[in-house]
Amino acid sequence: MAENREKTRGRPGRKPAENAAASSVQVLDRSLKLLGLVAEADGAVLTDLADRSGMAPSTVHRLLTSLAQHGMVTHDGETGAWTIGVKAFEIGTAYLRFRKLGSISRPFLKQLMEESGETANIAIEEDGDVVFISQAESHAPMRAFFRPGRRGPIHASGIGKAIISTWPDSRIEAVLGSRPLQHFTDKTRDTLPKLLTDVAEIRSRGWSIDDEEHTLGMRCVAAPIFDEYGDAIAGISVSGPAVRLPDQKVDALGPLVRAAAEELTKAMGGRLRCV
Repeated sequence: MAENREKTRGRPGRKPAENAAASSVQVLDRSLKLLGLVAEADGAVLTDLADRSGMAPSTVHRLLTSLAQHGMVTHDGETGAWTIGVKAFEIGTAYLRFRKLGSISRPFLKQLMEESGETANIAIEEDGDVVFISQAESHAPMRAFFRPGRRGPIHASGIGKAIISTWPDSRIEAVLGSRPLQHFTDKTRDTLPKLLTDVAEIRSRGWSIDDEEHTLGMRCVAAPIFDEYGDAIAGISVSGPAVRLPDQKVDALGPLVRAAAEELTKAMGGRLRCV
């Protein structure tokens, strides 16, 4: 027994970094637990949340205050009730939109791939980038491939440009004007004037073209998808090698891609809006 006690005394303690990490995880766990309780209660006062969570009122108040700073919860000063914040709502609706779009789009992607002979893609806009969420790959040996979750620059993407073509120029300038537009090829619209000129052409045409602007040898045709408010939340496209997508075929694919985007918008309960 004495030997075991000596081994216990000699055991090295946790490192400060490990203690900090464990503490951070505990704070996160408690915060998420509180967020769930607030959502379930559809509004609850601090004492109720402390009772239901098993945490001290002071701890609950500290965590709720932090969550409120991030817009995850909000506090009613008159009733004392804590309710779900706008940011939590935005995150929840983004999840629903992602699931809805990912599942409903599958037959549209497959049909578009079969009709065009090229890979069909769908992506959403997030924080000034595009994020690919699904695709139907072409059967051709040489084809485009976009891994789900891959992010792409909105200014050098067919889907990205299709989405921003629905924005007023003032919004494009506000979102993209304060950051450099990365140069990928000699065809990249890497300045705001170049991009806005291209966007004006997209609006008049009804679909966008990525003309080897991100990757030499690859072209893309895309059109926007709208939600129930008429806001462009995503885009659908076909992508393939430039040798298989000459101007004549691009011109033929444009109306095809736009029609697919319109049908998918309707299937999602969205509202079409003229670009």
